[in-house]
Amino acid sequence: MIVFLFIAILLSLNISLSSQLNVDFYESTCPSAEGIVKRTVRNFVTQNLGLGAGLIRLHFHDCFVRGCDGSVLLDSTPRNTAEKDSPPNLSLRGFEVIDQAKAMIEAKCPQTVSCSDILAFAARDSAAILSGGSISDSVPSGRRDGTVSNQNDALQNLPRPTFNVQQLQSSFSSKGLSMDEMVTLSGAHSIGVSHCSSFSSRLYSFNSTYPQDPSMNKGFAAFLKTKCPINGGSNGDPTMPLDVVSPNRLDVRYYKNLRNHKGLFTSDQSLWSDPSTAYMVKENANNRVGWASKFGPAMVKMSSIQMLTGNQGEIRMNCRMVN
Repeated sequence: MIVFLFIAILLSLNISLSSQLNVDFYESTCPSAEGIVKRTVRNFVTQNLGLGAGLIRLHFHDCFVRGCDGSVLLDSTPRNTAEKDSPPNLSLRGFEVIDQAKAMIEAKCPQTVSCSDILAFAARDSAAILSGGSISDSVPSGRRDGTVSNQNDALQNLPRPTFNVQQLQSSFSSKGLSMDEMVTLSGAHSIGVSHCSSFSSRLYSFNSTYPQDPSMNKGFAAFLKTKCPINGGSNGDPTMPLDVVSPNRLDVRYYKNLRNHKGLFTSDQSLWSDPSTAYMVKENANNRVGWASKFGPAMVKMSSIQMLTGNQGEIRMNCRMVN
């Protein structure tokens, strides 16, 4: 009875917190906020499409660590190494976009709009641009900013490119996301790039039996080896598009690549190799409109993970530091 009562309290608390997020939250306090973010994102992303992918990834990495509280935006201090300087986050991009949007909003509405909300808006607007407008959803706002950011939290909470489906499911379910939402959100890997070091083990040192991952298309592996020489070659750690066919388009090509055994990460290809998710990959690959209709709501749900509301946290004046 005590256990059930505890669960009921947790559920009611979650419902209460979720109800404090609203579409047009800033309608009376800062009506220009979302428009400023949208214009800022468009200005940056039209000049560098890779920043759109970067902003979506930035939001994901924020929400999976301490919830969607903008903690990934905080800079390290002499006494603390922040999330952004944790190994999984060293390649994150888009901080300057958030900084500019925040500065413009602060000039109009001082200490009113949270950095975590600005990041959620920026991810939504990036998805709309990169999908050609097929992915767009109203993003509820009212999040508050966290005051803690630690590199170890990122190491412990972010899913790794070497994960299998069971590990991915455990990671996503711990954040309240279903298996279908996990596969849907994985479609974001149709944009962006990865350093060769994140998948080179699949090319050269997969296991004691197979130097090369047998689940990878042989022709694709040969192509990757020309771009990612063993030990990095003379170019250090080059990057490769996650989707070599349409690298700047948020679409279902990612799922088609998986069917052809051309997923870059183990975590990607495992979605096709594992029967529990393979049918979802097939459905998404064959239904562009259906996938797009799920992606926006899945992002909205992700953007509500463990958010701070009401009097929790603060509204930072500068996204890189606590007040």
